[in-house]
Amino acid sequence: MSTLLFEKSLLVGLAVAAPLGPIGALCINRTLERGFWAGVAGGLGTAAADATYAALAAIGFAAFAAVLSMIAMPLGLAGGLFMIWLGWSGLRPKPVTAAADVGGRDLIRTTIATFFLTMTSPATILSFAAIFAGLGLAEAGDALSAAVVVLGVFLGSLGWWFFLSGGVAIARSRLPDSFVVWVSRISGLVLIAFGIVAIGAAARGLL
Repeated sequence: MSTLLFEKSLLVGLAVAAPLGPIGALCINRTLERGFWAGVAGGLGTAAADATYAALAAIGFAAFAAVLSMIAMPLGLAGGLFMIWLGWSGLRPKPVTAAADVGGRDLIRTTIATFFLTMTSPATILSFAAIFAGLGLAEAGDALSAAVVVLGVFLGSLGWWFFLSGGVAIARSRLPDSFVVWVSRISGLVLIAFGIVAIGAAARGLL
């Protein structure tokens, strides 16, 4: 039972992480600018946020829904503004450096940034709720089963970011620096667009 539960949870983590939205754009940007481990650091923050939402879903989405409806608007505004700031930073990409030149403090900042960005997306918990219900994970029940679910989601999500960062890092080594700069700018524009959409959705909630 635990093995099957773990395998389902891995798939959930992979399914939630794989769509290339603002988090994917940010991790690609960091990998191109700073190397493989910078991309993985971003993925680690997202995987930790995914695991947090998985824990909430395992505990009981219905109990959390009321709280979510209360904080959805401020979360949307905060996340939108944060995405716009990250996108603006991406429009002014830093000089391309080797992964070994990236300091630990920078990796921690990247992890925190992607954790915050993922946590400020109320849509993420809705995705978990739908997938959990579809796979029968909402009835995990005991604490051990809930822990298995959270671990599976975390590893599934993190595995995807290792795969994505590795692929981008390999391509990065074969492409000119000018390509890296333009991809950074494009991903910056993508983040700004997502940020504007998030703020617009939150503003509609005020009306």
